[in-house]
Amino acid sequence: QVQLVESGGGLVQAGGSLRLSCAASGRTFRTFVMGWFRQAPGKEREFVAAINYSGSNTYYADSVKGRFTISRDNTKNTVSLQMNSLKPEDTAVYYCAASYLLGYWSDYEKYDYWGQGTQLTVSS
Repeated sequence: QVQLVESGGGLVQAGGSLRLSCAASGRTFRTFVMGWFRQAPGKEREFVAAINYSGSNTYYADSVKGRFTISRDNTKNTVSLQMNSLKPEDTAVYYCAASYLLGYWSDYEKYDYWGQGTQLTVSS
């Protein structure tokens, strides 16, 4: 089992950058695929990015490709999301999630553990 705690959300102007972090408890962090999802008011939860166990493979939603970068540090049990060139449509609550399964990157139903979320607001 793992507990996830996100941090780093806030208010930023369009075109700006922000880095989200997710700290995981437990000694099995390296056995999880890690993902970031987001949910805007009135919308369904949306896949953002995911990374495999070692960090050698990453996967992004088309809407963030080239602007966001996911990374992980298995020595510190953390996964991060560097967000550049932010747009107002990136405004959402961002969730960190952990999955035992490899290959179901964007399927939120395949993620077993979730953080409480952190709010990102991008002003125009």
